[in-house]
Amino acid sequence: MTTHPRPLSPHLQVYKPQITSLLSILHRLTGLFLSLGSVIIVAWLFSLAFAPETYGIFVESAHSLLGKAFLLAWAFCFFYHLSNGIRHLFWDMGRGFEMKNVRRSGWVVISTAIFLTAGIGCNLMYYTKASVLSQEQTAQPTIADVTYSVGTYSVTVTY
Repeated sequence: MTTHPRPLSPHLQVYKPQITSLLSILHRLTGLFLSLGSVIIVAWLFSLAFAPETYGIFVESAHSLLGKAFLLAWAFCFFYHLSNGIRHLFWDMGRGFEMKNVRRSGWVVISTAIFLTAGIGCNLMYYTKASVLSQEQTAQPTIADVTYSVGTYSVTVTY
């Protein structure tokens, strides 16, 4: 029995990149990055509620250059995913399928995401210049023992 080599299907190198394919890939990648960022936000909220020492680490990390870059990238992913989702809602209604409108709406999605991310970037640059408090500054001052007396019972509480 002779076997003939099976034909290979065209690979990605054969296709010319189009704005619709690039935006589709970017939509999926931003969705993955948003999932990662959501896990970090949940960890941040958990540390805010239950672990003040860990919250301080999160605040210091957010004020670092790498932390600000991560927040800015996450903001871009959020705004891009939101804008492209609105674009898809119009497509679900049957509008905007002409190639001229598809290209135009793709560029609108990209420019909207960049514009909104730049606004967040300005906020990160100008409104987060406050220094991160050290452990000594955030420690609660202790007040002397306070004794509460009711009838024959007394309770001493240290604040």
